[in-house]
Amino acid sequence: MVSKSIRDFLIYTVIVLIISVVYFVYAYTVYPPIPERETFLTEIGEGFGEVGLWALLFIYARTLLKLLMGKGKLANRLLPDYSPPTISIFQQLLGVLNRTHVYVGVATVAVIILHIVLMRVPMDILFFPAVLTLVIWQGLFGLFLTWRYTPNDLKKFSYLVHAQFLTGSMIGIFAYFGHLLIDS
Repeated sequence: MVSKSIRDFLIYTVIVLIISVVYFVYAYTVYPPIPERETFLTEIGEGFGEVGLWALLFIYARTLLKLLMGKGKLANRLLPDYSPPTISIFQQLLGVLNRTHVYVGVATVAVIILHIVLMRVPMDILFFPAVLTLVIWQGLFGLFLTWRYTPNDLKKFSYLVHAQFLTGSMIGIFAYFGHLLIDS
């Protein structure tokens, strides 16, 4: 049986997906095709995009591993009846991912912003500013979690906002459809 939290997450993701498909069709039919620029900077931007994708996968692999191992409040909310495996290799991997999460997160935000800037994507198509906003959102609230001068109330709010699969699913969906518009 699927827990209520997972069901709610899946429903939310499907709603965002449907809205994105509708907007994609609208943008595809209304906006002129985006010309592909083959310049030195766009080639570098494509490289940053690939690095950003792998960095996002690295970051969300940590979250998935924490869910599989039943670690953290998020895991308890999503999978309340789950008993985690006791394999130490997963615990060691999670330790590495936890220690590098902040550094990879900062690098990911920087790399994705560089990708967007170097590719000179048009900001009138809403997928692109939405991805940029969500990436900055994640980075800013992640900063509030690690900064030692953050007030406790802001730190609690930052945890709730930063530790959400919802933001990650929106980044993935919006980035995918944005790239479809550029590549078509």
